[in-house]
Amino acid sequence: MRDLVPPFRFDLSNHIKKARRKFNTRVGSVSISIPFLSFSLNPDDLETRVAREIVIRMADRRVLNANECCDNCIAQALESLQEIRRFLVDKQVELSGATDGVLYLLIELQLEAIRQFLTFVERQSDGVAASLLEGHPVQHHLPSMCLVHYFAAFEMIRSHLYRCLFQISKIASIEIPKISSPMRYDEAWQLEAYEPLKSFNSTDP
Repeated sequence: MRDLVPPFRFDLSNHIKKARRKFNTRVGSVSISIPFLSFSLNPDDLETRVAREIVIRMADRRVLNANECCDNCIAQALESLQEIRRFLVDKQVELSGATDGVLYLLIELQLEAIRQFLTFVERQSDGVAASLLEGHPVQHHLPSMCLVHYFAAFEMIRSHLYRCLFQISKIASIEIPKISSPMRYDEAWQLEAYEPLKSFNSTDP
């Protein structure tokens, strides 16, 4: 499914612009890459500790470990994303004293992408995805065109989460465990899956 054309684009421009203002002039031992921007810095001890927990726990999530090809699998994948979202919000609370750090940013990038993915799926599926998200059983298959869009969008969110997790693993100074080789991605961001940045200057909000 990795050659599917992205059916929409993640809009992370506000987060990326904030990152450019915060981190672009810093120098450190850890090189971080996000869409359209790379920088280096030194994470603190809190970020390193929380990053290790995120890497270990997220690597075990179904959405990063299994292909989704049926109604039941789709329901499980969407529930897995909801679990990831709740977990990441908990980690944001834990990082409440380090909201200007790079780990907080990477969590924000994941949460925002999950929100946009779920919104897209809900709009595509004529209410079926909404039922899935509420825990109701699927009574019929998604329309075939919706399935094509779903699988393409699912590939987007899976690759986005993995690549964010790869950056978090640099902060944690550990390898990503458990995820099998066929389910892994390279480090290069799929830029066509993201809204391009408009002109930027230091006075942008």
